[in-house]
Amino acid sequence: MTREQQLIEWLDNQGLYRPDSLLLISGDASFRRYFRFETPENDILIGVDAPVDTENNPGFVAIAEGLLRTNVPVPIVHAVNYEKGFMALSDGGDELLSQHLSSQTFVQRYKQSLECLLNIQACKVIQGYALPAFDSALLKSEFSLFTEWLLKVHLDYHTTPQQEAMLIAVYDSLETIFFEQPQVFVHRDYHCRNILLKDDSPFIIDFQDAVTGPVTYDAVSLLRDCYVRWPQDEILDILAAWHRDHFSEYSWEQFKRWFDLTGIQRHIKAAGIFARLNHRDGKSGYLKDIPNTLQYIVEVARDYPELMDFSTFVEKTVLPMVEVKLL
Repeated sequence: MTREQQLIEWLDNQGLYRPDSLLLISGDASFRRYFRFETPENDILIGVDAPVDTENNPGFVAIAEGLLRTNVPVPIVHAVNYEKGFMALSDGGDELLSQHLSSQTFVQRYKQSLECLLNIQACKVIQGYALPAFDSALLKSEFSLFTEWLLKVHLDYHTTPQQEAMLIAVYDSLETIFFEQPQVFVHRDYHCRNILLKDDSPFIIDFQDAVTGPVTYDAVSLLRDCYVRWPQDEILDILAAWHRDHFSEYSWEQFKRWFDLTGIQRHIKAAGIFARLNHRDGKSGYLKDIPNTLQYIVEVARDYPELMDFSTFVEKTVLPMVEVKLL
């Protein structure tokens, strides 16, 4: 029996499933799959196939309940089978934030999403579940994605001892930035393809890998999205307003430095993940997003003396090789 058939059988046993109504609506960058289906009462729900060996289903359920208590719009869990890795959730619809971004709308949509982020960051107590810390071990594992999957596997590039020393210094600098910031609830994938719009307001999904980490992490995920780019002067205006209205106890210079360098860490990780998705998981579509992701590193890192060599390395060595591979 296939996973899809098992999901149908489980939903039917829960009294939730109307025959022949299951429709695949998406897979994503993980191993999860989502299906829309109808109940016998003609309600619409989402069936989730989330294999237990790869997905954090207990975390998803506990975090969903915690976020609901802080007024964050997230899916309601109607039923869950932890042993099989199945869930039935309320339907947030099909409207991704990415579909509603344009040069006329992105400022308003990003401000709206940042307001929602404040409620997410206010989630401090999750019953029966402790958010993992974004600690040194997690940071090191994310840094290694860049060197192992992007440089070695994708580009077949092996760093010199001097380059290796430079990368270690970069990683150390970014780790310091992570830990000197206020630590809050971090979604980890707060971007335009992971935020739905329901009733014209953000509806938050894909939060099962949340951690406690730097206050600017989700903001930079949103504003310097790997999948889309907007004029950076307008992006900084949005950030400055968010800082002024909610984080003015920190200087703008300090807050922007946190934002910039946290973004570099995230883009280092994302570039490595995109390469891994291609080579390990056969998802080649993410390769086209690597140049934009690396370009953020080039542009931002050059403004910080301790990162200028890294900016040059990415601009002169890594980015040209990535672009050649796309030809």
